[in-house]
Amino acid sequence: MENNKMNILALKLILAPLIIGSASLAGRRWGPAVSGWIVGMPLTSGPVVFFVALSHGTSFASSSILGVLSGGISLVLYALTYSWAATRFGWGISITSSLLVFSLSTLYLQTVSIPLFVIAPVVFVAIFAGLYLMPKDDVEEGESKLGPWDIPARILIGTSFILLLTGVAPFIGSRMTGLLTTIPLYVTILSIFAHRDLGPASAAHVLRGLLYGMFAFTGFFLVLSLLIERASLGVAFGLAVMTALTVQGTSLLILRKLHG
Repeated sequence: MENNKMNILALKLILAPLIIGSASLAGRRWGPAVSGWIVGMPLTSGPVVFFVALSHGTSFASSSILGVLSGGISLVLYALTYSWAATRFGWGISITSSLLVFSLSTLYLQTVSIPLFVIAPVVFVAIFAGLYLMPKDDVEEGESKLGPWDIPARILIGTSFILLLTGVAPFIGSRMTGLLTTIPLYVTILSIFAHRDLGPASAAHVLRGLLYGMFAFTGFFLVLSLLIERASLGVAFGLAVMTALTVQGTSLLILRKLHG
């Protein structure tokens, strides 16, 4: 048992920085919208559910997945709130208001139980609605001022969050564990810097990319929810990753065509 715990901890410390660092480097190279699109993937929530399944069983993980999918609604509300607040206010008010809306939505969703066949289509509809309602301003010309500490800071924050959340999962319950995995850590960092350096339209571009990336997020957890108690973890996560990559590739083509 002790060896199993140590192996899981080692896997967390290796896998989490690798995923977060790779996504951050790719986002830095291809711009704000692609940055948002990348962090729309289940980069934190996927590893959390995987480690939760290893530590607490597939039944607990299955319940957590419903919480993760419900948290997708909070993410859409977060993106819309920040984007529209940024058209009138600075990044401080924008991030405060968007995180407040995210928190209120999360607290409400903790009180309701929504089955998979309802929550999955609701999240897909919410993403489409979010894309339609986003501000349509053009991104201003400029150069981002992200420093060399940016990616190491993201890795540190993200890895610490995964360690913390998987550690407290037995105490806060499966549903809240799932809901909290959708806390927008990375997109908040990206949006603040984009807003500060390139203006509110650039922040909205990041968040629009997030919404495009959330199609893969939803597909990943839909497949995982269907399989996690019916197949091995390797098969369930493998097919979920294949689904996410297929959807993500399609959404990238659409994103680059419409907003590239």
